[in-house]
Formats: sequence, structure tokens, C-alpha cells
Amino acid sequence: QVQLVESGGGLVQAGDSLRLSCAVSGRTSSSLAMGWFRQAPGKEREFVATITWSGSTFYANSVKGRFTISRDNDKNTLYLQMNSLKPEDTALYYCTGGGSRGQGTQVTVSS
Repeated sequence: QVQLVESGGGLVQAGDSLRLSCAVSGRTSSSLAMGWFRQAPGKEREFVATITWSGSTFYANSVKGRFTISRDNDKNTLYLQMNSLKPEDTALYYCTGGGSRGQGTQVTVSS
């Protein structure tokens, strides 16, 4: 079974950057399609970005051009680089892959 542990969230101001990490164990991350989702209080879960096993990436329109998903296969870690953060990016961010989901890391962006 795949285990996923996110880190890197925090409280930042609008315009700042954060890099989220998702440590993968139980399976080699390079063989997995993995993604990031987010959920704000009172809102539906929202797709953020995904990366296929071959390295192709796809983004939600709301984050395209600001967020970058990547993976380090040697470290078995998934990343989400978030630039030009906006208050509407405030949410619990979690990674998914191999049928599993992490507990999430909170990102709060103040205006």
C-alpha cells in the first residue's frame, strides 16, 4: 500500500511562494501517476495538478502559470511549487497516487 505524507504548508501573504512536498513510501513514485488536490472550508474538493508516470503535467486553469508539479524519483517525492499565491488559494492541499491520499497540509494566504 502506498503511504503519502505532505509537508510545506503555512501562512503566507498574497504574492508569496511556497513549495509543498509529498513523501511517497510503499511503492516507487516514478511508476505512479500522482496529483495534488485542495479543499477549502465549505467548498468541494478541487483538482490542482497531476503528473503522469511519463512526466506529462496537467493543471487546473485557476493555477496554470503559477503552480508547477514535479517529482524527484531518487527521493521518491512529489512537489508542488506555488508562486504568486492568492487568498483564493487558501485550502488544505493533499497529494494522491497509487490509490492513496495523504492527510494534507494547510496553506493560508492572507491579503
